[in-house]
Amino acid sequence: MTDALFRPLRAAVLAALFLIPAVLPAAAREAPASFADLAADLLPGVVNVSSSQNVQARAGNMPEMPVFPPGSPFEQFFHDFMEKNRPGGGGGHGGEGQDEDQGPVRKMQSLGSGFVIDSSGIVVTNNHVIDGADEITVTLQDGTSMKAKLIGRDDRTDIAVLQVKPEKPLHALVFGDSSKMRVGDWVLAIGNPFGLGGTVTAGIVSARGRDIRQGPYDDFIQTDAPINRGNSGGPLFNMDGEVIGINTAIYSPSGGSIGIGFAIPSNMAKNVVAQLTKYGKPRRGWLGVRIQQVTPDIAESVGLKPPSGVMVAGVTEGGPADKAQIHNGDIILKFNNQPVKELHNLPRMVAETAIGAEVPIVIWRDGKEQTVTAEIAEMPDDEKSAALATPAPPPAAPPVAISGLGLKVAPIGPEMREKFQLNADQKGVVITDVNSDSAAAERGLRPGDVIVQVQQEEVNNPADVEARVNRARKQNRKMVLMLIQGQDGLRWVPVPLSAASPGGHKPAPG
Repeated sequence: MTDALFRPLRAAVLAALFLIPAVLPAAAREAPASFADLAADLLPGVVNVSSSQNVQARAGNMPEMPVFPPGSPFEQFFHDFMEKNRPGGGGGHGGEGQDEDQGPVRKMQSLGSGFVIDSSGIVVTNNHVIDGADEITVTLQDGTSMKAKLIGRDDRTDIAVLQVKPEKPLHALVFGDSSKMRVGDWVLAIGNPFGLGGTVTAGIVSARGRDIRQGPYDDFIQTDAPINRGNSGGPLFNMDGEVIGINTAIYSPSGGSIGIGFAIPSNMAKNVVAQLTKYGKPRRGWLGVRIQQVTPDIAESVGLKPPSGVMVAGVTEGGPADKAQIHNGDIILKFNNQPVKELHNLPRMVAETAIGAEVPIVIWRDGKEQTVTAEIAEMPDDEKSAALATPAPPPAAPPVAISGLGLKVAPIGPEMREKFQLNADQKGVVITDVNSDSAAAERGLRPGDVIVQVQQEEVNNPADVEARVNRARKQNRKMVLMLIQGQDGLRWVPVPLSAASPGGHKPAPG
């Protein structure tokens, strides 16, 4: 009898135990007691990359500095170089290497990091570490130094590939799958900060997919593993000892690590490295379109709900998009079966697509989805591709009359910011016109004022304003409360409501 009573209970317990693995999230790897064994195995594959550049100073004047990319390690030598060549300073005039028109030749040096990916002597680093260098030297963990040859470089992803000729096979590192890294995963950074030699730091993945406005393909891994000047080009490892990123940039007011570092994800890097190694240059896919973000106003105007994709603002004649019958004004929703969620997604997707591949592209046209097929071509040379890679500025939206209020409003875009001298971070909807005999005019509203909130809710476009006003009318309110940003600061303004004109709001003429 007792067994019969407990049999259902035992069955329920066993069922619950079998269900637990299905409902629990995947277990994260615990922090190791020490990173020593992992570091010892990886350090031999990380190298110091030093480069030098001969710079000709102008006689009798301040030396003329070459222009380096932001964050370039060359910048750390800027002050010393200028002081040595200042008139009356240590540089002097005359002597060997100088003529009547030119000052002395000075050698500028840069220090960075890199890592070996092939035991025969293939090394990866950042492009800005070696950019403009006349001579490159790679130094191994054991102190062995070798002259390096530049195989290829890509300034858009800031990656360069070098080759050295070692006497014996080098310790090569392997790329891992950066897409598997999750926010909170442990990572290890190894590099050569401030020229001190191989240095190991640990941290976690702080964020994924960061766009720091360094190029059209930004997709950085953010980490709090301390990264300083000289770490550029060094590897970021997962706990399996695989390279899942190339440490490239930091955010810091002082130039030192504050726990915000950025690494190029390995899945992007290994494709670029393979192309540089094989061709000496990157070979990227190209569609031949200029694009802009789809705003809610744009989506509403074409009947697209919810707003998604990117709008085509220009098509290169004879390019892949033109041949695929993609038109100006189409909205690209999917590329090669992948949704296009943000403006910077599409350039990266296209660039990583194999040249010659035929891919399906889902577009929004005439109020419905359509699918076309495009054959991806190779991106043109720098002058052409630079212009085409730059997203087109969105056209200024026409002002919209808000029914019954006697005013017109427009989204805050570049044209409106310039016209009304609005701050770069100003949010809301700008008033472009106020009828002199309207309730809005009586309450002191004027062109250039910004509506930040209506009925204590934020507004970002004219449709938001209209919706809040109409809702207030349906609630039989006599006033609509607006938070206004004007020249005198923020203020709440109750505006009397009158009946809406037939047909609702319409774009203002002209």
